[in-house]
Amino acid sequence: MTLFVIIISSRHHLSRAISTVLSVVYFLPGARAAINLVLPSLTTSLVAGLFFGTAMLYASVGNAGATSYLAVMALFGFPPQEMKSTALVLNILVAAIAAFKFYRAGCFSWRLFAPFALTSIPFAYLGGSILLPQRIYQPIVSLVLIYAALRLFRLSAAVRNPADNRAAPLWAALGVGAGTGFLAGLTGIGGGVFLSPLLLFTGWAEAREAAGAAAFYNLVNSISGLLGHFQVINSLPGAIPLWAITAGLGAWIGAEYGSHRLASRRLQQILAAILVIAAIRILLF
Repeated sequence: MTLFVIIISSRHHLSRAISTVLSVVYFLPGARAAINLVLPSLTTSLVAGLFFGTAMLYASVGNAGATSYLAVMALFGFPPQEMKSTALVLNILVAAIAAFKFYRAGCFSWRLFAPFALTSIPFAYLGGSILLPQRIYQPIVSLVLIYAALRLFRLSAAVRNPADNRAAPLWAALGVGAGTGFLAGLTGIGGGVFLSPLLLFTGWAEAREAAGAAAFYNLVNSISGLLGHFQVINSLPGAIPLWAITAGLGAWIGAEYGSHRLASRRLQQILAAILVIAAIRILLF
């Protein structure tokens, strides 16, 4: 008991000593400027590393990772006016790389993609020009992502014959494009994260083809949404070039791996896990 009290007392005194030293150091000549210089650089580097990892994971299934970019920025206390535009800029870069990789691998179909994009592009622009409180759209987006993830987990356990896939009805594709495009522009998440699971559990595409469509979907909707968003707010952080490089490198690695080496069932499982992570991050951050 005496030893325990001594240990607790020692830790308490050590903590106070460290706090005192840091306080003194902070007020030394030049120390404050040095600390204020190092901390932003450290934050920028940590964010860059997180962007690299999320871009690699998302690009492996044709998505661009905007939900994670938003979560990371919220975690580090970024101004709200910068979060949406930054996520859309990174989305455009990562989606462009993923689209190129999946297209080169023969995983893209214009016939599948075009009807959805026809209505999603103008509605993404409309959504991008609207600013809503987070308390309204965050719970809705999270519920949609969790529902899609549950459907994908069930689908990945089942055996589906690619020959059973059928083309999406035109009216359904146009309606889904309008709805997901508007939501993509409103939230800054591209929309592919909604499209790819829908294509899979409706049987409108197999996993790689859905990933390719999602990559192009993210690209066109992010461009449209960013243009709409810039009608309201035009602000980007100064570190965007560094983050673009790290996210682009992660996307290149992830898309290369996902477009050639992952099995369809594994792609579905990864996408389902990503949807759950995205939903949790949106709710928490």
